[in-house]
Amino acid sequence: MSHRDTLLKSYSKRLKDDIKSILDNYVEIVKAAKVEEETQVARLTQAVEDGYEIDVRASNIVRAGESLMKLIADMKEFLILNDFPAVNTSLQKRVQHLKTIEDETKKKLNELKEVVNNDLILLEEEFYLSKYKV
Repeated sequence: MSHRDTLLKSYSKRLKDDIKSILDNYVEIVKAAKVEEETQVARLTQAVEDGYEIDVRASNIVRAGESLMKLIADMKEFLILNDFPAVNTSLQKRVQHLKTIEDETKKKLNELKEVVNNDLILLEEEFYLSKYKV
């Protein structure tokens, strides 16, 4: 198995683990938010305990979200560094575009050269045929 396949499986596992963590913690927050009927623990004590549990679960959700953002950054980096066919295609398109611009520029310069050359010939003829030449 290649390094690339191992890395992709690692990304997939991280994604599944982070999504599962977010879902599980969200479900537990919803469970903790339910008010139970009379229990052996005093209501105030239970409320404080539930508040702490919700804080911990919310922190776990934030941590999993940050892990997902890191995973996205890692995947982008992997794609940029390992997507050689796309990079090569992009470079080939850019080279072709620049060659087209070069050809158009050369054509315009040649046309300009012809115009200047013709005007110069006309000016020389006018100069040599002029009776006012010095």
